[in-house]
Amino acid sequence: MRHRISLCALALAAVVVAGCGSSGSDEPDAARSPSPGTTSPADLCTTIITKWARKIYDSGDKTYGDYQSMALSNGQYTILRDVLDAARAERSRESAASGRKLIDHQVRKRCAERYRDGGPSGGPWT
Repeated sequence: MRHRISLCALALAAVVVAGCGSSGSDEPDAARSPSPGTTSPADLCTTIITKWARKIYDSGDKTYGDYQSMALSNGQYTILRDVLDAARAERSRESAASGRKLIDHQVRKRCAERYRDGGPSGGPWT
């Protein structure tokens, strides 16, 4: 539960920081580019799934955990499970380091695909 609260607080802080303040420009907010500190949905997806995938992979745990306590959507949890399955298979074939490299590559690729059009349309938890 502590992880979920921390991640929710981080996400809320990012939204508040990105949405507050004025640059003093006469341009309307919509005409300005996002602040350099704004994290894209694909990058946020990559960060959170990679964190959990590495933690589970390195622990040797055979289970996946509860997606809600990880602050993951159902779609993000599917990415986590698929990537962990592939990384475990890679570890069996090659090495633990090879499995970790697969996690980094596959999570980045899958999150980019998932958010290439801005995000899923079935609600925030899909």
